Amino acid sequence: MINSELSLAVEELTKYYAARVLALDNVSLSVGHGERVAIMGPSGSGKTTLMNIISGLDRPSQGQVWVNGQDITGLTGAELTRFRRETIGLVFQQFYLIPYLNALENVMLAQYFHSLADEEEARQALVRVGLNDRLYHLPSQLSGGEQQRVCLARALINSPQILLADEPTGNLDKANEEMVMKLFHERHQEGYTLIMVTHDPDIARMADRIIRFDHGRVVPEDVVGNSSLAKPLL
Repeated sequence: MINSELSLAVEELTKYYAARVLALDNVSLSVGHGERVAIMGPSGSGKTTLMNIISGLDRPSQGQVWVNGQDITGLTGAELTRFRRETIGLVFQQFYLIPYLNALENVMLAQYFHSLADEEEARQALVRVGLNDRLYHLPSQLSGGEQQRVCLARALINSPQILLADEPTGNLDKANEEMVMKLFHERHQEGYTLIMVTHDPDIARMADRIIRFDHGRVVPEDVVGNSSLAKPLL
């Protein structure tokens, strides 16, 4: 039985790709409800593979993933799609916005996959991330920081319980990085569980806890939330 206080539990997770490339090697970890966790490690250490499996975009070769007490490793493709749209909010380094849809339509598209489309709700989501004057702009007419804020609004529109962010500030300048991190902080204050992959140690120090990966394995954790290493959140 998985602890009901856990938002995420990964047990003995292993992932092989073609030619027996080992991306994850017997990984076990857990994240509590409302916790803010940073995942760090060199390129190729398994961070993104883990995020893809947690979100149901990929499947493990062996092991289990429990999200809010549900074992998602045995779900069908259709069940994973439903799980993802109801439980997970995804924010990537690459924005993945539809180029011929404006900001409002890109956010509404996420609602469409949730079997509803509420223009006013999508509008308010964009207002919350400071884009009230960019509703009808195409992605090509938005800055990198503005595009990332559209992505955040899209990720949050269906009220997910867990927010997964893979290098969400990797393509942003310092000013936009600070703005996006402030938005993440506000969502965390509202009770969202936040799991974020980052290479930036300053951003990692904003988390409650850092989980480090190396060669597909978890190395000992650093608890930073109450230590002298902790950096005040924006």
